[in-house]
Amino acid sequence: MLVYYIYRLLGLIAPLVPPSLGYPLAITLGALFYHLKKGTRANIYNNVTHILGNRSRNTSSYQAANDGDDIKAIVRGVFRSMGKNYYDLFRLPTLSQAEIARLIKVEGWEHIDKALSKGKGLILVQAHIGNINILAQVPALRNITVVFPVERVKPEVLFQYICSLRANKNLRLIPVDGALFELFRALRRNELVGLAADRDITESGIVVDFFGAPARLPDGYAQLALRTGAPIIVGFSRRLPDNTSIIHLDPPLK
Repeated sequence: MLVYYIYRLLGLIAPLVPPSLGYPLAITLGALFYHLKKGTRANIYNNVTHILGNRSRNTSSYQAANDGDDIKAIVRGVFRSMGKNYYDLFRLPTLSQAEIARLIKVEGWEHIDKALSKGKGLILVQAHIGNINILAQVPALRNITVVFPVERVKPEVLFQYICSLRANKNLRLIPVDGALFELFRALRRNELVGLAADRDITESGIVVDFFGAPARLPDGYAQLALRTGAPIIVGFSRRLPDNTSIIHLDPPLK
């Protein structure tokens, strides 16, 4: 329960802190957790080393893969980004739609409109890159109903609180366990279903070659599209130096 009370406290404090101070504080906390969360730091370091090392073996022009200092800098950047993302999450419920819109620039929105015009709903596939909480807000800001399955965390009161931070009148979060039928219903209502494609929470995905090593990735979005005929669009967000985000939406997969 301690984590829950910490989250509630941060949810009270973060909206009171202006971005000019909030983001530097978030970076500082991210740097602190870089030193405290040794296990998480080691996992990220190993992943980055594997990815960049594999790239260097296949791209002779890439020189930084074996440079430990460069990899450490990337890992530190991950923690800084996580700090900023949490700051945005805790203040999200207090931001107006206009304030959220000012944080976002969207490239490729026409693909969303065209896909939904077919009447079969839409599956928006994303990864945990950039500010994922902001990406989830984009369709909802344009009065499109979004259903997003999320991992259930314990205790239940913490899960419900995190969902309350992210949700709004057009964005509904549901537990990933047992979400299948609700996703079918959402697509039949011509709504948007958001799915993450880089983490197999249910461990029901497929094993693929990922940067030269086997990895289990979710395939639920593909199964859902095959069963319903709903188009798939891939979207990614990228945080800019001024802490706004660019959302890039690809054309529907074929």
